[in-house]
Amino acid sequence: MKTLTVKDLFTNPTWQGFALLDVRSPGEYEEACLPGALNLPLFSNEERARVGTLYKQDSPDAALLEGLDIAGGKMRKLVETARKLAPGNKVVVHCWRGGQRSGSVAWLLERAGFEVGQLTGGYKATRKYIRQYLSEPRHQFKVLSAPTGSGKTPVLLAMREQGANVIDLEGLANHKGSAFGGLGEGPQPSSEAFENRLFAALRSIPEGEVVWLEDESRMIGHVYMSDEFYSRLVGSPIVILEQPMEWRIRHLVDNYASYPKEELIAAFTRIKKRLGGQHLKAAIEALAADDFAAAARIALVYYDKAYRHYGERRNAQVLCRVRTVSAEVGEIAGQILAEVDGLDL
Repeated sequence: MKTLTVKDLFTNPTWQGFALLDVRSPGEYEEACLPGALNLPLFSNEERARVGTLYKQDSPDAALLEGLDIAGGKMRKLVETARKLAPGNKVVVHCWRGGQRSGSVAWLLERAGFEVGQLTGGYKATRKYIRQYLSEPRHQFKVLSAPTGSGKTPVLLAMREQGANVIDLEGLANHKGSAFGGLGEGPQPSSEAFENRLFAALRSIPEGEVVWLEDESRMIGHVYMSDEFYSRLVGSPIVILEQPMEWRIRHLVDNYASYPKEELIAAFTRIKKRLGGQHLKAAIEALAADDFAAAARIALVYYDKAYRHYGERRNAQVLCRVRTVSAEVGEIAGQILAEVDGLDL
């Protein structure tokens, strides 16, 4: 069995083709896992809790013996499952700190004929590496900014189709970033899991290249962007997309009118304090009358005010303002890329 550092895992070609096995409990794995990691739990959630309690309340030796009792009856199943997860019989094993759990499973799999690496420092050390990576200017960020309803995400995805490097922060967070942003989306990842996803997405892009992102507040739904990464995001130059109000209203109607009215009302209610009671009442009446455009216009009263306030605080370098000549996202994407390419930067 060999040991490897976190840097080795991500940069040393020796370890390419090795399956990454996370031997932490299912609960730890589901909360957040490393990019590409597969779960091969040594303990169940309940077993992990029992061993941990013994460690704290009795002694490390008592916890060790309990762990051995639990693991002893699982060795065959662990090997059989590992063979399914890693048909090539090449694995890198990690636990929380790179200690007894990963060491035990690594020993077992090596005896079963696997080529095995144990990750030094485990998940904890890898998280430190990821946070450091996200804080460093390894790419040139450019940020697309525009008020609510401008369709920034579809435009960015169209820019990707036209060859730009794009990171879809809202896609990684499973949320569209407003009080209405959870409609139609799956469960959000934890903030930690979001960072791991972001790290994987950035690592897939060669260092030094331009990467486009969407202008976001620190919170995307319940996902909190780290101070280090968010500082990079708000400190990056922006391109401001400008569209007619009617296009934005049409975009909101096209994207949200199909959702149940009770969910739309709940979203409006979440911004009642800033929207104001009269505006909330008018929005609910518009929804009841199927006048989704009127409801969208009311929502923009709040969101446009918030956007102006955010822009005043952000004080970012504005590369250019792109006044769209078409409502079609592909044409908008092409216009942005052409205008930015034409700048003398």
